Amino acid sequence: MKNGGRRGPRATGKAVSAAAAAAELEAARMAAAGRTAEFPGRSDDESSPLTVVEPIKPDFAVSKKARAKARSRRAARRFPVEKVIKESQYWLDIISKGQRLTPGQKKRIIKETVKSFSTYFNTGFLAYRKSVAEADQYASIEWTGEGTMIEDITGRQYIDCLGGFGIYSAGIRHPRIVEAVRNQLERMPLSSQELLDPLRGALAELLGEIAPGNLQKCFFINNGTDAVEGAMKLARLYTEKSGFISTLRGFHGKSYGSLSLMGKAEFRIAFEPLLQDVYFVEFGDADEVEWQLKKARDVGLDIAAVVAEPVQGEAGAIVPPDDYWPRLRAVCDEYDVLLIADEVQTGMGRTGKLWGVDHWDVIPDIMCLGKSVGGGVMPLSAFISTPEIWKVLEQNPFLHSSTFGGNPLACAAGIAAINVTLGEDLPGQAAEKGAYFLQGLRELQARYSDVIVEVRGKGLLIGIEFNSTEFGYSVAAGLFRRGVLVAGTLLNAKTIRIEPALFIPKEQIDEVLNRLDDTLKSLT
Repeated sequence: MKNGGRRGPRATGKAVSAAAAAAELEAARMAAAGRTAEFPGRSDDESSPLTVVEPIKPDFAVSKKARAKARSRRAARRFPVEKVIKESQYWLDIISKGQRLTPGQKKRIIKETVKSFSTYFNTGFLAYRKSVAEADQYASIEWTGEGTMIEDITGRQYIDCLGGFGIYSAGIRHPRIVEAVRNQLERMPLSSQELLDPLRGALAELLGEIAPGNLQKCFFINNGTDAVEGAMKLARLYTEKSGFISTLRGFHGKSYGSLSLMGKAEFRIAFEPLLQDVYFVEFGDADEVEWQLKKARDVGLDIAAVVAEPVQGEAGAIVPPDDYWPRLRAVCDEYDVLLIADEVQTGMGRTGKLWGVDHWDVIPDIMCLGKSVGGGVMPLSAFISTPEIWKVLEQNPFLHSSTFGGNPLACAAGIAAINVTLGEDLPGQAAEKGAYFLQGLRELQARYSDVIVEVRGKGLLIGIEFNSTEFGYSVAAGLFRRGVLVAGTLLNAKTIRIEPALFIPKEQIDEVLNRLDDTLKSLT
Protein backbone atom coordinates (compact mmCIF):
# COMPACT_ATOMS: atom_id res chain seq x y z
CA MET A 1 0.00 0.00 0.00
CA LYS A 2 1.28 3.48 -0.85
CA ASN A 3 1.70 6.41 1.55
CA GLY A 4 3.38 4.38 4.24
CA GLY A 5 0.50 1.90 4.46
CA ARG A 6 -2.08 4.56 5.44
CA ARG A 7 -5.32 5.03 3.54
CA GLY A 8 -6.59 8.48 2.59
CA PRO A 9 -10.28 9.47 2.37
CA ARG A 10 -12.48 6.77 0.85
CA ALA A 11 -13.08 6.90 -2.87
CA THR A 12 -16.82 7.66 -3.14
CA GLY A 13 -17.02 8.76 -6.76
CA LYS A 14 -17.77 12.37 -5.75
CA ALA A 15 -15.75 15.32 -4.48
CA VAL A 16 -14.95 15.23 -0.79
CA SER A 17 -14.56 18.54 1.04
CA ALA A 18 -11.39 19.34 2.94
CA ALA A 19 -13.37 19.25 6.19
CA ALA A 20 -14.83 15.85 5.35
CA ALA A 21 -11.42 14.50 4.41
CA ALA A 22 -10.00 15.82 7.65
CA ALA A 23 -12.84 14.27 9.59
CA GLU A 24 -12.21 10.88 8.01
CA LEU A 25 -8.54 11.09 8.89
CA GLU A 26 -9.58 11.88 12.45
CA ALA A 27 -11.90 8.91 12.41
CA ALA A 28 -9.02 6.69 11.39
CA ARG A 29 -7.12 7.98 14.39
CA MET A 30 -10.11 7.34 16.62
CA ALA A 31 -10.46 3.87 15.18
CA ALA A 32 -7.03 3.04 16.45
CA ALA A 33 -8.32 3.91 19.93
CA GLY A 34 -11.43 1.76 19.46
CA ARG A 35 -13.88 4.67 18.99
CA THR A 36 -16.32 5.69 16.21
CA ALA A 37 -16.94 9.02 14.50
CA GLU A 38 -19.44 10.58 12.11
CA PHE A 39 -18.51 12.61 9.06
CA PRO A 40 -20.08 16.08 8.80
CA GLY A 41 -21.08 17.50 5.46
CA ARG A 42 -22.14 14.23 3.84
CA SER A 43 -25.48 12.81 2.71
CA ASP A 44 -27.41 10.55 5.06
CA ASP A 45 -26.09 7.39 3.53
CA GLU A 46 -22.53 8.58 3.99
CA SER A 47 -22.76 10.07 7.48
CA SER A 48 -23.47 6.83 9.31
CA PRO A 49 -20.85 5.87 11.85
CA LEU A 50 -17.74 4.35 10.38
CA THR A 51 -17.45 0.67 11.06
CA VAL A 52 -14.49 0.38 13.39
CA VAL A 53 -12.30 -2.66 13.18
CA GLU A 54 -10.76 -3.52 16.50
CA PRO A 55 -6.96 -3.16 16.52
CA ILE A 56 -5.07 -6.38 16.07
CA LYS A 57 -4.13 -7.75 19.44
CA PRO A 58 -0.52 -8.84 19.79
CA ASP A 59 -0.06 -12.57 20.08
CA PHE A 60 2.78 -12.17 22.56
CA ALA A 61 2.91 -11.21 26.21
CA VAL A 62 3.19 -7.47 26.90
CA SER A 63 4.51 -6.40 30.27
CA LYS A 64 2.68 -3.97 32.53
CA LYS A 65 5.52 -1.47 32.04
CA ALA A 66 5.27 -1.66 28.24
CA ARG A 67 1.46 -1.24 28.37
CA ALA A 68 1.82 1.85 30.56
CA LYS A 69 4.31 3.40 28.14
CA ALA A 70 2.03 2.60 25.20
CA ARG A 71 -0.88 4.33 26.93
CA SER A 72 1.21 7.46 27.58
CA ARG A 73 2.25 7.62 23.94
CA ARG A 74 -1.34 7.39 22.70
CA ALA A 75 -2.36 10.16 25.10
CA ALA A 76 0.25 12.50 23.64
CA ARG A 77 -2.07 13.53 20.74
CA ARG A 78 -4.14 16.56 21.82
CA PHE A 79 -5.64 18.22 18.74
CA PRO A 80 -8.15 16.52 16.44
CA VAL A 81 -7.41 17.04 12.77
CA GLU A 82 -10.06 19.74 12.40
CA LYS A 83 -8.39 21.75 15.18
CA VAL A 84 -4.99 21.49 13.49
CA ILE A 85 -6.45 22.75 10.21
CA LYS A 86 -8.22 25.60 12.01
CA GLU A 87 -5.10 26.55 13.99
CA SER A 88 -2.85 26.50 10.93
CA GLN A 89 -5.34 28.67 9.05
CA TYR A 90 -5.35 31.11 11.98
CA TRP A 91 -1.59 31.56 11.58
CA LEU A 92 -1.83 31.79 7.81
CA ASP A 93 -4.31 34.62 8.25
CA ILE A 94 -1.92 36.36 10.65
CA ILE A 95 0.90 36.06 8.13
CA SER A 96 -1.27 37.56 5.41
CA LYS A 97 -2.53 40.43 7.59
CA GLY A 98 0.98 41.62 8.42
CA GLN A 99 0.73 45.07 9.98
CA ARG A 100 -3.10 45.14 10.01
CA LEU A 101 -3.51 43.36 13.34
CA THR A 102 -5.66 44.84 16.08
CA PRO A 103 -4.21 45.47 19.57
CA GLY A 104 -6.22 42.53 20.85
CA GLN A 105 -4.82 40.22 18.19
CA LYS A 106 -1.28 41.35 18.99
CA LYS A 107 -1.71 40.62 22.70
CA ARG A 108 -3.11 37.20 21.88
CA ILE A 109 -0.11 36.42 19.65
CA ILE A 110 2.28 37.45 22.44
CA LYS A 111 0.51 35.21 24.94
CA GLU A 112 0.30 32.25 22.55
CA THR A 113 3.93 32.57 21.46
CA VAL A 114 5.22 32.39 25.02
CA LYS A 115 2.89 29.48 25.75
CA SER A 116 3.92 27.60 22.59
CA PHE A 117 7.63 28.07 23.32
CA SER A 118 7.06 26.66 26.80
CA THR A 119 4.78 23.77 25.86
CA TYR A 120 6.02 22.68 22.44
CA PHE A 121 9.51 24.09 21.86
CA ASN A 122 11.94 24.61 24.74
CA THR A 123 11.00 26.24 28.03
CA GLY A 124 14.66 27.03 28.69
CA PHE A 125 14.71 29.61 25.89
CA LEU A 126 12.25 31.78 27.80
CA ALA A 127 14.66 32.10 30.73
CA TYR A 128 17.59 33.09 28.51
CA ARG A 129 15.83 35.52 26.19
CA LYS A 130 15.91 39.17 27.24
CA SER A 131 12.85 39.58 25.02
CA VAL A 132 10.94 37.79 27.78
CA ALA A 133 12.90 38.49 30.95
CA GLU A 134 13.52 42.21 30.30
CA ALA A 135 10.47 43.22 28.26
CA ASP A 136 8.27 44.72 31.00
CA GLN A 137 4.56 43.90 30.68
CA TYR A 138 4.60 42.10 27.33
CA ALA A 139 7.26 39.84 25.86
CA SER A 140 8.93 41.31 22.81
CA ILE A 141 7.82 39.27 19.79
CA GLU A 142 9.85 39.98 16.67
CA TRP A 143 7.63 41.01 13.80
CA THR A 144 9.39 43.04 11.13
CA GLY A 145 12.70 44.62 10.32
CA GLU A 146 14.52 46.57 7.66
CA GLY A 147 18.12 47.64 7.31
CA THR A 148 19.52 48.07 10.81
CA MET A 149 16.19 48.22 12.67
CA ILE A 150 13.88 45.58 14.14
CA GLU A 151 10.34 46.23 15.33
CA ASP A 152 8.39 43.96 17.63
CA ILE A 153 4.69 43.21 17.30
CA THR A 154 3.68 46.08 19.60
CA GLY A 155 5.76 48.64 17.70
CA ARG A 156 8.83 48.79 19.96
CA GLN A 157 11.92 49.49 17.83
CA TYR A 158 15.48 48.26 18.30
CA ILE A 159 18.80 49.16 16.70
CA ASP A 160 20.10 45.74 15.67
CA CYS A 161 23.69 45.34 16.86
CA LEU A 162 23.28 41.57 17.17
CA GLY A 163 22.63 40.84 13.51
CA GLY A 164 21.23 37.37 14.16
CA PHE A 165 24.77 36.36 15.26
CA GLY A 166 26.22 37.69 12.03
CA ILE A 167 23.71 36.79 9.33
CA TYR A 168 22.59 40.37 8.59
CA SER A 169 25.80 41.79 7.13
CA ALA A 170 23.75 43.21 4.25
CA GLY A 171 21.03 44.35 6.64
CA ILE A 172 17.53 43.01 7.20
CA ARG A 173 15.46 42.44 4.04
CA HIS A 174 17.90 44.02 1.62
CA PRO A 175 15.57 44.77 -1.30
CA ARG A 176 17.78 43.33 -4.04
CA ILE A 177 18.32 40.07 -2.17
CA VAL A 178 14.63 39.74 -1.34
CA GLU A 179 13.74 40.49 -4.96
CA ALA A 180 16.10 37.80 -6.26
CA VAL A 181 14.56 35.17 -3.98
CA ARG A 182 11.00 36.28 -4.79
CA ASN A 183 11.67 36.13 -8.53
CA GLN A 184 13.19 32.65 -8.25
CA LEU A 185 10.25 31.49 -6.15
CA GLU A 186 7.98 32.27 -9.11
CA ARG A 187 9.88 29.72 -11.20
CA MET A 188 11.32 26.89 -9.07
CA PRO A 189 11.71 26.85 -5.29
CA LEU A 190 13.70 23.65 -4.73
CA SER A 191 15.76 21.25 -6.81
CA SER A 192 14.41 18.38 -8.87
CA GLN A 193 17.57 16.43 -7.94
CA GLU A 194 17.92 15.27 -11.55
CA LEU A 195 18.11 18.29 -13.84
CA LEU A 196 21.09 20.61 -13.50
CA ASP A 197 20.07 23.79 -11.73
CA PRO A 198 21.84 26.82 -13.22
CA LEU A 199 21.95 28.96 -10.06
CA ARG A 200 24.00 26.37 -8.19
CA GLY A 201 26.59 26.47 -10.95
CA ALA A 202 26.48 30.26 -11.13
CA LEU A 203 26.98 30.70 -7.37
CA ALA A 204 29.78 28.12 -7.34
CA GLU A 205 31.55 30.07 -10.09
CA LEU A 206 31.19 33.38 -8.25
CA LEU A 207 32.52 31.92 -5.00
CA GLY A 208 35.37 30.23 -6.84
CA GLU A 209 36.35 33.56 -8.38
CA ILE A 210 36.27 35.61 -5.16
CA ALA A 211 37.70 32.99 -2.77
CA PRO A 212 41.35 33.28 -1.72
CA GLY A 213 44.04 31.89 -4.02
CA ASN A 214 43.32 28.57 -5.69
CA LEU A 215 40.19 27.71 -3.71
CA GLN A 216 37.75 26.91 -6.48
CA LYS A 217 35.38 23.97 -5.99
CA CYS A 218 32.60 24.03 -3.42
CA PHE A 219 29.59 22.28 -1.96
CA PHE A 220 26.48 24.06 -0.66
CA ILE A 221 24.52 23.22 2.45
CA ASN A 222 22.31 25.08 4.91
CA ASN A 223 24.20 26.17 8.02
CA GLY A 224 27.67 26.58 9.44
CA THR A 225 27.94 23.31 11.29
CA ASP A 226 27.16 21.45 8.04
CA ALA A 227 29.98 23.32 6.31
CA VAL A 228 32.42 22.28 9.03
CA GLU A 229 31.23 18.66 8.89
CA GLY A 230 31.81 18.62 5.14
CA ALA A 231 35.27 20.15 5.53
CA MET A 232 36.20 17.49 8.11
CA LYS A 233 35.05 14.68 5.83
CA LEU A 234 36.93 16.15 2.88
CA ALA A 235 40.12 16.49 4.94
CA ARG A 236 39.92 12.90 6.13
CA LEU A 237 39.16 11.62 2.66
CA TYR A 238 42.03 13.48 1.02
CA THR A 239 44.72 12.89 3.63
CA GLU A 240 43.58 9.41 4.68
CA LYS A 241 44.22 10.59 8.22
CA SER A 242 41.70 10.99 11.04
CA GLY A 243 42.98 13.50 13.59
CA PHE A 244 42.35 17.24 13.98
CA ILE A 245 43.90 20.07 15.94
CA SER A 246 41.44 22.70 17.14
CA THR A 247 41.59 25.65 19.51
CA LEU A 248 40.43 26.33 23.04
CA ARG A 249 37.22 28.41 23.08
CA GLY A 250 36.82 27.82 19.34
CA PHE A 251 33.25 27.48 18.05
CA HIS A 252 32.58 25.37 14.96
CA GLY A 253 28.99 24.14 15.37
CA LYS A 254 27.03 21.63 17.41
CA SER A 255 26.53 18.56 15.24
CA TYR A 256 28.62 15.54 16.18
CA GLY A 257 31.80 16.15 14.19
CA SER A 258 31.88 19.91 14.52
CA LEU A 259 31.06 19.65 18.23
CA SER A 260 34.14 17.47 18.56
CA LEU A 261 36.17 20.51 17.47
CA MET A 262 34.42 22.72 20.02
CA GLY A 263 36.82 24.20 22.55
CA LYS A 264 34.20 24.76 25.28
CA ALA A 265 33.43 22.15 27.90
CA GLU A 266 29.89 23.40 28.59
CA PHE A 267 28.78 22.35 25.11
CA ARG A 268 30.76 19.10 24.97
CA ILE A 269 30.31 17.32 28.29
CA ALA A 270 26.68 16.26 27.84
CA PHE A 271 27.52 14.49 24.56
CA GLU A 272 30.80 12.78 25.36
CA PRO A 273 32.37 10.65 24.06
CA LEU A 274 32.85 12.68 20.89
CA LEU A 275 35.51 12.06 18.23
CA GLN A 276 38.56 10.99 20.18
CA ASP A 277 41.42 12.09 17.92
CA VAL A 278 40.96 15.84 18.36
CA TYR A 279 43.67 17.83 20.15
CA PHE A 280 43.30 21.35 21.52
CA VAL A 281 45.75 24.24 21.60
CA GLU A 282 45.56 27.86 22.71
CA PHE A 283 44.15 30.16 20.02
CA GLY A 284 46.77 32.57 18.74
CA ASP A 285 49.75 30.40 19.73
CA ALA A 286 51.36 29.01 16.57
CA ASP A 287 54.24 27.56 18.60
CA GLU A 288 51.81 25.29 20.43
CA VAL A 289 50.34 24.11 17.12
CA GLU A 290 53.82 23.25 15.88
CA TRP A 291 54.66 21.45 19.12
CA GLN A 292 51.41 19.44 18.88
CA LEU A 293 52.16 18.44 15.28
CA LYS A 294 55.72 17.45 16.16
CA LYS A 295 54.51 15.36 19.06
CA ALA A 296 51.88 13.69 16.86
CA ARG A 297 54.49 12.84 14.24
CA ASP A 298 56.91 11.48 16.84
CA VAL A 299 54.36 9.11 18.38
CA GLY A 300 52.67 8.14 15.13
CA LEU A 301 49.37 10.02 15.44
CA ASP A 302 47.68 10.90 12.15
CA ILE A 303 46.59 14.54 11.86
CA ALA A 304 44.41 15.45 8.88
CA ALA A 305 44.02 19.19 9.49
CA VAL A 306 44.34 22.18 11.76
CA VAL A 307 41.02 24.05 12.16
CA ALA A 308 40.70 27.65 13.37
CA GLU A 309 38.63 30.80 13.02
CA PRO A 310 40.43 33.87 11.64
CA VAL A 311 38.95 35.81 14.57
CA GLN A 312 37.21 33.86 17.31
CA GLY A 313 33.63 35.10 17.24
CA GLU A 314 31.61 33.22 19.84
CA ALA A 315 34.57 33.42 22.24
CA GLY A 316 34.16 37.20 22.21
CA ALA A 317 35.88 38.67 19.12
CA ILE A 318 39.36 37.37 19.98
CA VAL A 319 41.89 38.71 17.46
CA PRO A 320 45.09 36.64 17.11
CA PRO A 321 48.62 38.07 16.81
CA ASP A 322 49.51 39.21 13.30
CA ASP A 323 51.99 36.38 12.81
CA TYR A 324 49.53 33.66 13.85
CA TRP A 325 47.87 32.80 10.55
CA PRO A 326 51.07 33.06 8.44
CA ARG A 327 52.76 30.76 10.96
CA LEU A 328 49.84 28.30 10.83
CA ARG A 329 50.15 28.16 7.06
CA ALA A 330 53.90 27.48 7.20
CA VAL A 331 53.63 24.89 9.97
CA CYS A 332 50.84 22.97 8.21
CA ASP A 333 52.91 22.89 5.02
CA GLU A 334 55.92 21.64 6.94
CA TYR A 335 54.01 18.77 8.56
CA ASP A 336 51.85 17.90 5.51
CA VAL A 337 48.50 18.62 7.15
CA LEU A 338 45.65 20.69 5.77
CA LEU A 339 44.68 24.13 7.08
CA ILE A 340 40.93 24.72 7.46
CA ALA A 341 39.70 28.29 7.96
CA ASP A 342 36.26 28.51 9.57
CA GLU A 343 34.95 31.75 8.00
CA VAL A 344 31.31 31.08 8.89
CA GLN A 345 31.16 34.24 11.01
CA THR A 346 34.09 36.26 9.66
CA GLY A 347 33.44 35.83 5.93
CA MET A 348 31.68 38.14 3.48
CA GLY A 349 33.21 41.34 4.84
CA ARG A 350 32.45 41.15 8.56
CA THR A 351 36.02 41.90 9.70
CA GLY A 352 36.75 44.65 7.17
CA LYS A 353 38.12 42.33 4.48
CA LEU A 354 36.11 40.05 2.21
CA TRP A 355 37.55 37.05 4.08
CA GLY A 356 39.09 37.09 7.53
CA VAL A 357 42.27 35.37 6.30
CA ASP A 358 42.78 38.26 3.84
CA HIS A 359 44.09 40.34 6.75
CA TRP A 360 47.19 38.16 6.72
CA ASP A 361 47.27 37.18 3.03
CA VAL A 362 46.86 33.49 3.90
CA ILE A 363 45.28 30.88 1.62
CA PRO A 364 43.84 27.90 3.50
CA ASP A 365 43.33 24.46 1.97
CA ILE A 366 39.63 24.37 2.87
CA MET A 367 37.39 27.27 3.86
CA CYS A 368 33.97 27.08 5.54
CA LEU A 369 31.34 29.75 4.81
CA GLY A 370 27.90 30.46 6.24
CA LYS A 371 25.67 33.01 7.98
CA SER A 372 25.81 36.16 5.80
CA VAL A 373 26.54 34.26 2.56
CA GLY A 374 22.75 33.80 2.33
CA GLY A 375 22.26 37.57 2.42
CA GLY A 376 20.20 37.45 5.61
CA VAL A 377 17.28 36.06 3.58
CA MET A 378 17.95 32.33 3.07
CA PRO A 379 19.91 29.69 5.01
CA LEU A 380 23.06 28.97 3.01
CA SER A 381 26.55 27.71 3.76
CA ALA A 382 29.41 26.13 1.86
CA PHE A 383 32.84 24.63 2.08
CA ILE A 384 35.33 25.31 -0.68
CA SER A 385 38.70 23.80 -1.54
CA THR A 386 41.25 23.37 -4.32
CA PRO A 387 40.69 21.29 -7.46
CA GLU A 388 43.46 18.94 -6.33
CA ILE A 389 41.87 18.19 -2.98
CA TRP A 390 38.36 18.06 -4.48
CA LYS A 391 39.28 15.19 -6.80
CA VAL A 392 38.58 12.70 -4.00
CA LEU A 393 34.90 13.68 -4.10
CA GLU A 394 34.51 13.51 -7.87
CA GLN A 395 34.76 9.78 -8.48
CA ASN A 396 31.65 9.32 -6.37
CA PRO A 397 29.96 12.72 -5.92
CA PHE A 398 27.30 11.14 -3.71
CA LEU A 399 29.77 10.45 -0.91
CA HIS A 400 28.61 13.79 0.45
CA SER A 401 25.21 15.13 -0.60
CA SER A 402 22.26 17.12 0.70
CA THR A 403 18.58 17.27 -0.22
CA PHE A 404 18.18 20.99 0.38
CA GLY A 405 21.77 22.19 0.06
CA GLY A 406 22.28 24.54 -2.88
CA ASN A 407 18.57 24.84 -3.64
CA PRO A 408 17.54 27.53 -6.15
CA LEU A 409 16.12 29.93 -3.56
CA ALA A 410 19.27 29.81 -1.43
CA CYS A 411 21.52 30.18 -4.46
CA ALA A 412 19.50 33.17 -5.70
CA ALA A 413 20.06 34.76 -2.28
CA GLY A 414 23.77 33.90 -2.39
CA ILE A 415 24.25 35.41 -5.84
CA ALA A 416 22.48 38.58 -4.75
CA ALA A 417 24.47 38.68 -1.50
CA ILE A 418 27.76 38.61 -3.41
CA ASN A 419 26.51 41.32 -5.77
CA VAL A 420 25.48 43.54 -2.85
CA THR A 421 28.61 42.83 -0.79
CA LEU A 422 30.94 43.85 -3.62
CA GLY A 423 28.73 46.48 -5.25
CA GLU A 424 28.17 48.36 -1.99
CA ASP A 425 31.72 47.66 -0.71
CA LEU A 426 30.45 46.18 2.53
CA PRO A 427 33.97 45.05 3.56
CA GLY A 428 35.25 48.61 3.15
CA GLN A 429 32.27 49.99 5.05
CA ALA A 430 32.88 47.45 7.84
CA ALA A 431 36.50 48.57 8.13
CA GLU A 432 35.53 52.25 8.31
CA LYS A 433 32.50 51.88 10.58
CA GLY A 434 34.31 49.33 12.74
CA ALA A 435 37.22 51.71 13.37
CA TYR A 436 34.73 54.46 14.29
CA PHE A 437 32.78 52.16 16.61
CA LEU A 438 35.95 50.84 18.30
CA GLN A 439 37.21 54.37 18.89
CA GLY A 440 33.97 55.36 20.60
CA LEU A 441 33.94 52.20 22.70
CA ARG A 442 37.53 52.72 23.81
CA GLU A 443 36.66 56.24 24.90
CA LEU A 444 33.91 54.75 27.05
CA GLN A 445 36.38 52.16 28.34
CA ALA A 446 38.66 54.97 29.51
CA ARG A 447 35.76 56.52 31.45
CA TYR A 448 34.49 53.23 32.88
CA SER A 449 37.79 51.39 33.29
CA ASP A 450 36.66 49.84 36.56
CA VAL A 451 34.01 47.75 34.76
CA ILE A 452 35.18 47.55 31.11
CA VAL A 453 38.19 45.22 30.94
CA GLU A 454 38.83 45.30 27.19
CA VAL A 455 37.40 46.45 23.87
CA ARG A 456 38.57 44.42 20.89
CA GLY A 457 37.68 43.29 17.40
CA LYS A 458 38.20 43.66 13.67
CA GLY A 459 35.78 45.49 11.42
CA LEU A 460 32.30 45.08 12.82
CA LEU A 461 33.01 41.91 14.80
CA ILE A 462 33.48 43.62 18.16
CA GLY A 463 33.65 42.39 21.74
CA ILE A 464 33.31 44.37 24.98
CA GLU A 465 34.62 42.43 27.99
CA PHE A 466 33.34 43.43 31.43
CA ASN A 467 34.59 42.61 34.90
CA SER A 468 31.94 39.95 35.54
CA THR A 469 29.26 37.92 33.82
CA GLU A 470 26.58 39.51 36.02
CA PHE A 471 27.63 43.03 35.05
CA GLY A 472 27.82 42.10 31.39
CA TYR A 473 24.28 40.76 31.48
CA SER A 474 23.10 43.92 33.22
CA VAL A 475 24.62 45.99 30.41
CA ALA A 476 23.00 43.85 27.69
CA ALA A 477 19.66 44.02 29.53
CA GLY A 478 19.96 47.79 29.99
CA LEU A 479 20.66 48.25 26.29
CA PHE A 480 17.67 46.05 25.44
CA ARG A 481 15.40 48.25 27.52
CA ARG A 482 16.87 51.27 25.71
CA GLY A 483 16.18 49.77 22.29
CA VAL A 484 19.56 48.24 21.34
CA LEU A 485 20.04 44.53 20.61
CA VAL A 486 23.38 43.00 21.61
CA ALA A 487 24.29 39.60 23.04
CA GLY A 488 26.90 37.86 25.08
CA THR A 489 28.46 34.63 24.00
CA LEU A 490 25.95 31.79 24.05
CA LEU A 491 26.32 30.92 27.72
CA ASN A 492 28.35 33.82 29.05
CA ALA A 493 27.56 37.55 29.14
CA LYS A 494 30.95 38.66 30.46
CA THR A 495 31.77 39.66 26.88
CA ILE A 496 29.00 41.12 24.74
CA ARG A 497 29.29 41.06 20.96
CA ILE A 498 28.43 43.82 18.54
CA GLU A 499 27.68 42.67 14.97
CA PRO A 500 25.47 45.20 13.17
CA ALA A 501 24.84 45.50 9.44
CA LEU A 502 28.08 46.47 7.74
CA PHE A 503 26.61 49.73 6.41
CA ILE A 504 25.32 50.97 9.79
CA PRO A 505 25.29 54.78 9.65
CA LYS A 506 27.65 56.67 11.95
CA GLU A 507 24.62 58.47 13.39
CA GLN A 508 23.26 55.15 14.62
CA ILE A 509 26.67 54.19 16.01
CA ASP A 510 26.64 57.46 17.95
CA GLU A 511 23.16 56.66 19.25
CA VAL A 512 24.28 53.19 20.40
CA LEU A 513 27.29 54.72 22.15
CA ASN A 514 25.04 57.27 23.88
CA ARG A 515 22.65 54.55 25.06
CA LEU A 516 25.57 52.43 26.26
CA ASP A 517 26.93 55.44 28.16
CA ASP A 518 23.52 55.96 29.75
CA THR A 519 23.35 52.27 30.69
CA LEU A 520 26.81 52.32 32.28
CA LYS A 521 25.95 55.47 34.24
CA SER A 522 22.90 53.77 35.66
CA LEU A 523 24.91 50.70 36.73
CA THR A 524 27.99 52.34 38.26
